[in-house]
Amino acid sequence: MNLDELVAKAEDLFVLPDSVTRLKACMDDEASSIDDIGDVIAFDPSLATQLLRVANSALYRFPNKIDTITKAIQVVGTRSTYDLALAYGVSQAFSDVDGQNIDLDKFWEQSVSCGLLAKYFADMRNIREPERFFVAGLLHNIGELVVVTTMPESAQRCQAFNARVTPAELQFGVLGYTYTSLSARLIDKWGIPESIVSPITSIHDTENTSLSVEQRILQLSYVLALDNVNPEIYPSYHNLKPELHNSLSLAKEDLEDALDVTNLQCISVISLFNPNAFMLY
Repeated sequence: MNLDELVAKAEDLFVLPDSVTRLKACMDDEASSIDDIGDVIAFDPSLATQLLRVANSALYRFPNKIDTITKAIQVVGTRSTYDLALAYGVSQAFSDVDGQNIDLDKFWEQSVSCGLLAKYFADMRNIREPERFFVAGLLHNIGELVVVTTMPESAQRCQAFNARVTPAELQFGVLGYTYTSLSARLIDKWGIPESIVSPITSIHDTENTSLSVEQRILQLSYVLALDNVNPEIYPSYHNLKPELHNSLSLAKEDLEDALDVTNLQCISVISLFNPNAFMLY
């Protein structure tokens, strides 16, 4: 199945929750207020609960408890609220993926780790709306879940990467495209902002010297997360090329600090974005 065919099939199989679609329409309406956005979120109790859990999580570490949707939107920001709702919606869209052909815990661990690292580096560079980096990292590999569902035998072959063959190289050899290419195409079809799609599109294009800071950050975060979550295959920094962090003026010590901080965050944040964790309290 070629990439176009698979994207079309995935659009039918995996659908964003109505609340996320309504929230996007509300955000696109310049006349919408914070109260309007809050009303859309409150209409979906699971989305509202998720937003409050995220606002009070290690992802932010706010000193005071946030106990209302309006306060969460005010503190997090309307655009960041939308980005986090997208993360919730996409995770929900893949909540029924069969775990027999994939280690879902490791899948979400690597996705969350990549997202946390990307947000960490964006914060370091004082880039506005760092949540979009977290979302890009979280969603960069959802193409794997599409392949696991539609072509399980091919997905099984793609899991045989090792110290000599990277996941991307193996995916291209088996499928003719990478999981991240599929991810970017699918979330673009969903109307997710270009600021999230673009870094995912170029995540493996490490030879390109004209990439933006945003794209470089996600490339670096992907490599660090890949090595970090697969220590049985890759020693520390095995897939790291010096230009990835040098181009961002980061030293090895900065990478160590990033991994130390985000590994601690990952323990609690992963429970927020693994679909099995979405429930009402």
